[in-house]
Amino acid sequence: MTIFDEPKIDCHAHVLDPINFPYGEGNPYKPSGQEIGTTAQLHQVMNVYGVRHALLVQPNSGYGGDNSCLLDAIAKGTGRFKGIAIVDLDADVEALKKLQARGIVGVAINPTFHGNAYYRHAERLMRRLADLDMVFNLQVENDQFLTFAPWIESIPVKVMIDHLGRPTIAAGLAQPAFSALLRLAPTGRVNIKISGYAKYAKRLYPFEDCWPFVRAVVDAFTLDHCVWASDWPFLRATERQDYGPLVALAGRLFPNAADRRKLFWETPNRLFGFSK
Repeated sequence: MTIFDEPKIDCHAHVLDPINFPYGEGNPYKPSGQEIGTTAQLHQVMNVYGVRHALLVQPNSGYGGDNSCLLDAIAKGTGRFKGIAIVDLDADVEALKKLQARGIVGVAINPTFHGNAYYRHAERLMRRLADLDMVFNLQVENDQFLTFAPWIESIPVKVMIDHLGRPTIAAGLAQPAFSALLRLAPTGRVNIKISGYAKYAKRLYPFEDCWPFVRAVVDAFTLDHCVWASDWPFLRATERQDYGPLVALAGRLFPNAADRRKLFWETPNRLFGFSK
């Protein structure tokens, strides 16, 4: 069995289908060309690389809070997909429960798109997510995480951090935001996506400058709280990205098959409860 045959759950992929699900007129960024990735195309990619399930994350680009394309993919995916939605920060418990019944397991917050000020009252939503046992999915960069760390520490919500927290590579492992992230490992509620290197690496594939951050995250959180993700179809990528090399990179970072089994399959399956 090669690494491409090993069973996997991709914990960060997007579906974009502007033909069948048009983008909102007011959205400031509308993916096009190679950035578009329909549900049918994602199925094909998954079949090639041994990916049995995917956690679909609603993109701010193109769709924002219109989860129609995401929900359609889940409904037609025969159990293959679950989702992270974007909702109004004032969404009440009933609205969240309705999404939960349709395969949504959490809500995405993206300060890299909107800035921290946009989410200055996000702790209210975090408390509702905690009450429903849903996931608070956070994408930050540079020092943005420092705003959210106290809330994560005090509110008993399950947390999923995108792309290692998108650290500032030049600032090193001791930078305040990354250090704050590592300090939350003892909560047992924080989980990290090992993914998205192109968003913060200063070197091209295989992104060796990110490897110390991967090791630090795994050392702090263990593979019981780390998952693998592709970030397909690579929105706003400045260099060409392909799925296969990212799978192969996981093999370089985690040469032990038992470690990959935990990263690719056991941990995400425990967190999100996919069928076999």
